[in-house]
Amino acid sequence: MEILSRMRHTAVLLGLCAALVAVPAAASAEPTAPKTPRIPLVSTEQIMPHLRALQSIADRTGGNRAHGTKGFQQSLAYVKGVLDRAGFRTSLRPFTYNGVLGHNLIADWPGGDADHVVLVGAHLDSVEDGPGMNDNGSGSAAVLASAVAMSRAGVAPKRHLRFAWWGAEEQGLIGSEDYVRKLAAAGREKIDVYLNFDMTGSKNVQQWLVVHDDPRATDVFEAYFAAKGLPTFDIGIGGSDHESFGNAGIPVSGFTTGVGDCLHDACDRIDNVDPGTETVSANAVLGVTWQLATR
Repeated sequence: MEILSRMRHTAVLLGLCAALVAVPAAASAEPTAPKTPRIPLVSTEQIMPHLRALQSIADRTGGNRAHGTKGFQQSLAYVKGVLDRAGFRTSLRPFTYNGVLGHNLIADWPGGDADHVVLVGAHLDSVEDGPGMNDNGSGSAAVLASAVAMSRAGVAPKRHLRFAWWGAEEQGLIGSEDYVRKLAAAGREKIDVYLNFDMTGSKNVQQWLVVHDDPRATDVFEAYFAAKGLPTFDIGIGGSDHESFGNAGIPVSGFTTGVGDCLHDACDRIDNVDPGTETVSANAVLGVTWQLATR
């Protein structure tokens, strides 16, 4: 009897052990929430090829990429091609200025709440007197590199992400004003914030000049730069394409690294852009846009 009792006791213990082992297996079958990808980084090697491409376009089309020129059209085709390959839905929005046809390039990333749009932009054109590598090949390349990095990382934004490259900014914000003017009232209301980047690779930068308007976006920019130990300066809301949106009551922000050397001159070539500054700026564009779009 004692032997049988011990056998029964052992069987009970084995059964309890089996039940305990089964619990983690059942728990592991429960679905887990998907992890949000970490904010990627843009390297100098990823951003400078875009600037070299724009410089090459200017060199073979008369030295500039101004509104209405082959240089601008080829710049437009280059940026659009990169975005198409990255999975964006792109469209060209025509406008006419001084009897000359121009275009804005709009690129939408699939997904996100279409009633809440984060719009990020830079002007793509140069003046007629030079290739415009800092003004504004740098901003155009920073926004482009950020868009491509988001695509590679598989960003799944809560708000809808839209990127833009404006034409004829150097003639007086013509392209961005045309875009805003053609938006219906409901379309304007859907844009939560517009972020603008005009000259992001200036040499000898002492501080990043932040556009202060929308406090939500401004706070994210200021926090981003503070975390990197980079000084900033409040420049209000004037000076570039964000004016077109601000004048229409759309919240704006963004930054610039200042006018730098060779402004609106033939010497505004690729060697007028500081690769280190440009890389820091591109990652600031990427980091802040990612945060605003995914939270």
